[in-house]
Amino acid sequence: MRKVLLIAVVAASVATTVTPAASASTAIEWGPCPAEAHPGPGLECATLKVPLNYQDPNGREIDLAISRLPSKNPGKKHGVLLLNPGGPGGEGLGYPSVLSLQVPGIPSPMPKDVLDSYDLIGFDPRGVGHSSPVTCDLTPEQMAIGNLPYANGPQDVVKQAAVAKAEAKQCADAKTGWMLPYITTANTARDMDRIREALGERRISYVGASYGTYLGAVYTTMYPQRSDRIVLDSNLGPGGYDIDAMHGFGRGIEDRFPDFAKYAAANPQYGLGGTPARVTAKFYDLVARLDRRPVAGIDGGLLRGAAFSLTYGDFQFKTLAAMMHELDQGKKPAEEGPAPSENMFASRFAVICGDSSWPKSIAAYQVNVALDRVRYPLIGAGEANIGACAYWSAPVEPKVAISDRGPENVLMVQNTRDPGTPLANARKLRSAFGNRARMVTVDQGGHGAYVFSASKCGNNAVNEFLATGKRPAADVFCAA
Repeated sequence: MRKVLLIAVVAASVATTVTPAASASTAIEWGPCPAEAHPGPGLECATLKVPLNYQDPNGREIDLAISRLPSKNPGKKHGVLLLNPGGPGGEGLGYPSVLSLQVPGIPSPMPKDVLDSYDLIGFDPRGVGHSSPVTCDLTPEQMAIGNLPYANGPQDVVKQAAVAKAEAKQCADAKTGWMLPYITTANTARDMDRIREALGERRISYVGASYGTYLGAVYTTMYPQRSDRIVLDSNLGPGGYDIDAMHGFGRGIEDRFPDFAKYAAANPQYGLGGTPARVTAKFYDLVARLDRRPVAGIDGGLLRGAAFSLTYGDFQFKTLAAMMHELDQGKKPAEEGPAPSENMFASRFAVICGDSSWPKSIAAYQVNVALDRVRYPLIGAGEANIGACAYWSAPVEPKVAISDRGPENVLMVQNTRDPGTPLANARKLRSAFGNRARMVTVDQGGHGAYVFSASKCGNNAVNEFLATGKRPAADVFCAA
């Protein structure tokens, strides 16, 4: 169950001038992809060298692992399509295969006209996976706490502060501590432009999900004339993964949980209640009991975190319902899926703490915990709790200000009831982009509105934009 909880929860000048496109690169040596990237047929991989510090472009370099799924119809090829699955900390080498193949959990893979239009380009962002990975030497116990350590009172914030301080020190003292000032979203965007140059492309198109929406927004802000068709799916606000995004988790799960409660009420085999209201009451009763007497080490905070991660997709509802049923009976629930890697946690710390300034005062977190426990009772006292960023010693890179300056080439797609990136924050990004963007809002729950969604309205709008460049004339609402 702890593994389930961990899975989902999951300073340089800005370059805006246009430079001549690089000639087709002969330096890229494509070859087989590592097996752990789960490559599909035809996927090939390579490694680029990029500057650690773009203020010192001739200084130390790090590896950037990239992948390519070539178009099978070069005569119809429009260009290259870079992909990012989210995170921060998410590996992307195998993502072209995920989006192009029919696999469980993906209702509608990219259609043939989109696949014909592009070479799909995946990559592990700097610090992640095969791209000079960072570490914080985190222990299994530290990772088991997860990203939403629930605080039942002020003393729990003090307790978590000790954990957060230790994590920050471990990151700084680890063998990759020297990399931390440079593992930022803006530097990853600069890496994306190096990929563009290496591929010999004048412009690149992009599809990014979740955290990948902020990465795409930063790239197209830094390099507006080098970005072609930009798709942002399940959107963070214009500040990226900052404190507002963390508070957004509380809002998102409040929007989403009723979908789960309706499912559980319609499936009496789980014994969670015959109406959505009774299922919700059962959840609150169960977390309170687990806080008093944990089952197999699972307390109420861990169940809250699992409920957050297991509402990302409707297909996960049965897992959450079975988990609640087993815990209600005093039994240890079955674990689902592999535990996330230590690198995923470490690289997430590096990006989140390197992108934004965070409050330093324990008292400030205690106040936020008290407020969000009331505003967002499901997990508010978890998302508002203190983390390693409060003790981060590496410098924070100035924010890239997302604005309406640039070509009108951004298409956002967003679910109305997204637990991880709520609609309220997506609307803030839409406002920041102004006429640069259009937004397709889909009346459904879950995290991931393109490809991972069954909405023909939403998928068709994105597919048409990617295949033809035609964008809706105005924002679109897709009914359930």
